[in-house]
Amino acid sequence: MGVPGCRAVFLDIDGVLTISWRALPGAAAAVRRIRDAGLAVAFLTNTTSRTRAEIGAALRAAGIAADDSEIITATAIGAAHLRRHHPGARVHLLNSGDNTADLDGIRLAGPDERPDVVVLGGAGPEFTWDALNQVFRHLLDGAALVALHRNHYWATGTGLVLDTGAYLAGLEESAGVRATVVGKPSPDFFAAALDLVGVEAGQALMVGDSVTSDVLAAQRVGLRGVLVRTGKFRPEALAAAPGTPDHVIASIADLPDLLGIPG
Repeated sequence: MGVPGCRAVFLDIDGVLTISWRALPGAAAAVRRIRDAGLAVAFLTNTTSRTRAEIGAALRAAGIAADDSEIITATAIGAAHLRRHHPGARVHLLNSGDNTADLDGIRLAGPDERPDVVVLGGAGPEFTWDALNQVFRHLLDGAALVALHRNHYWATGTGLVLDTGAYLAGLEESAGVRATVVGKPSPDFFAAALDLVGVEAGQALMVGDSVTSDVLAAQRVGLRGVLVRTGKFRPEALAAAPGTPDHVIASIADLPDLLGIPG
């Protein structure tokens, strides 16, 4: 079939390449075929439970060729946003997992300090009533709200589970604030990927399992979007989406054929 002019492929990770860090069928071979065809590859993930180095190691352990330098995370984009828009701010972080190694130059508030900014990462057991109520009070005291993403749910080996977006909406409504979201679907996220591989938007393709955050968001900045029917894909979400992907494929295993790469 082929996708004319495509020079780079951007890949979501969760639900596209892996589920609970186990490779989906055909993922490793698909990435290898794409690289062998001379296309640039970057991995774009809203995952905040692991650092970029840990994500790279997990992908390689799953048999998927990935260099740490090819991985763009919501945490890294968030750190850049904080350095640019809130330099020197005291930051209160609520996140499942330890991603602080990727928060270069960010000052985390101490337990007795009043934060200037609240940052929400990925949801998990840490999102208790006490933790969320503390965030709520910081927001009432004037702290800015930054979300590393607004994902409402994600796919695991045991099924779909709630994510940050489910809590973020309640905090925004309760505190009367609106979060700045820095991960996908933020245009800055895709701009960082384009800068990384050195291509124009029209020369890149984004592959994801979220029709809104991955595919339509990429299309809005000029990329082509491919939706996979794996991970958190739901037919209802596709039917209700305010746009149409350029392509919908069964899984990442079908991507090389879509691109016209010989088997």
